[in-house]
Amino acid sequence: MSGVTQERWDVALVILSGPLRSNVEHVYRGPIVRIGHNPGPGGVQLTGYRGLDARQCTITAYDGGSAEVSPVGTNQVRIAPHANVNWNNIDPINGPTFLSNGCALHIGPVGRGATLQFVECRRLGVWEGGAIRSEYVAQDNQLGAGVPTAYDAKRVGRIQVSMVPAWFIGCLGLTLGSTAFTVLAAALIVIVGNRDVVDLGPVDDDYEYFKSVDMTKPPDAKLLKGLEQPMLHWVMRPNMDAAGGRHPELEDPKTWDRTFMRYVTRSVELHVKQKPFFKNLDDRRAEWAIVLKEMRRAGLPEVFAAIPYQESRYRSDAQSYVCAKGPWQFMPETAHRVDQHYNSELRVQGCRLRGRPSAWSPKDFTPPFTSQAPYVEDEKCLITSCDVDDRSDLRKSTAGAVLTLKEAWDDPLVAESGAAVQVTILSHNAGADDSKWGKRKATNLIPALRTWIAKNGAQQGPAFYGNNILCETHNEKKLCGSLLMPETQHYAYNIVAQHIIAVCYYSKEYAHEPEFAPWAPWALDDAYCSQFTIPSKVEVKGWQLKKRAGEL
Repeated sequence: MSGVTQERWDVALVILSGPLRSNVEHVYRGPIVRIGHNPGPGGVQLTGYRGLDARQCTITAYDGGSAEVSPVGTNQVRIAPHANVNWNNIDPINGPTFLSNGCALHIGPVGRGATLQFVECRRLGVWEGGAIRSEYVAQDNQLGAGVPTAYDAKRVGRIQVSMVPAWFIGCLGLTLGSTAFTVLAAALIVIVGNRDVVDLGPVDDDYEYFKSVDMTKPPDAKLLKGLEQPMLHWVMRPNMDAAGGRHPELEDPKTWDRTFMRYVTRSVELHVKQKPFFKNLDDRRAEWAIVLKEMRRAGLPEVFAAIPYQESRYRSDAQSYVCAKGPWQFMPETAHRVDQHYNSELRVQGCRLRGRPSAWSPKDFTPPFTSQAPYVEDEKCLITSCDVDDRSDLRKSTAGAVLTLKEAWDDPLVAESGAAVQVTILSHNAGADDSKWGKRKATNLIPALRTWIAKNGAQQGPAFYGNNILCETHNEKKLCGSLLMPETQHYAYNIVAQHIIAVCYYSKEYAHEPEFAPWAPWALDDAYCSQFTIPSKVEVKGWQLKKRAGEL
């Protein structure tokens, strides 16, 4: 890409309401401008406004004529051609939306929040062949003054992710597949260090997934470095956003939970070698797309769409020995809670238990310990059928999963911890906090996190998960000194690893489908996916045909 130049752009805004109201244009440094009551360095800080989140929305400037506004999570953002409108008559946008020069924005609830005018994008500078040459790096910023060594194209050909400003990687996930973004992303996506990892592609016919990984062999050092890019994008940045800008140290991979990072890397190494894993990705892409769409709609991290793969490989008929069932493997009582407490249909009624004369239906809101469950005996599920069981319905169970995941995600302690992604994933395995429903379990995630922070301090929140992976495998019969059950310890890192690879496969083979279109840039030559040999769908279908022929 040497010699290629691309213009960079600022964003010009006027604040039209509230204590900061002014007729003066303010220019904010792009390409991403965060807006809220505490958006972080360089953002539009709206102090004194009610109803605004720390980061309410972002504006992304692609060129002089292309800009998008995107709500953060479920925050409210409304757009109108001008400010003289009744904002009550305008619905909030659901995702990234293009802006026209001079249009008005109302962020936050109607009657509160702030009204702004988007004036235009203004030229920021240029970048050349891997080296940023703009007014931005000439200013004091999060990385310090001047141009860091990593931006010198003559010395390093690619930008080190540990030196990239927050807006640089963050801008990659804010659009929903526009042509302008795809073209720009081809120039912007960066990769960490050297990518010559050998023999990293599907070669084995053994496993669909792993419940735990063997760490006696350390992960490949180059891959460990190379995966910093997806970890920043899929995990660390959502952690920072959930914390409202707290834990700015998570921009720097040196500060990360290194145990968690090593386990994710080792899991990627193992999963990417397995042909059955890619066969399942191809078979289940429609289901994955449905869940991915719902996670985005709910303002939850996209990585959560990998949870049903770890749970069931997205099989609607999957049932565990403790009677968890369906793609999300909901326990009967959890489904009952979703159905009754949240009034979201996820019914389990009239179940017949082997050897029992009468039908059974869940009454509690939380599952009991296995030894106390009436439907488990000798590590076998006694439920043979139910009159109604919505857990097998992907759409209903995904709607329920959004609600149960939010029990952790929306908890202030989890949000502020700097590990909200990991903790929320783990909560799907071990529960968020059953004490809200009358049962106390120390190994639920919120009580465990509370214990960890009380002992180690809030600044150690980001290290919670890795420091509690203490059992060698998922099937240990003791906690091994951890606050988490062994199965829980070995749960989240595999889900993150599966998501990282799924992005690569779906972006390479199915980027034309709307749910996977935003992932298209990850298939480009300079993105992290180029570290792996990602098979084509033709190859995957060839493996499937060969396997079927061998079974005849």
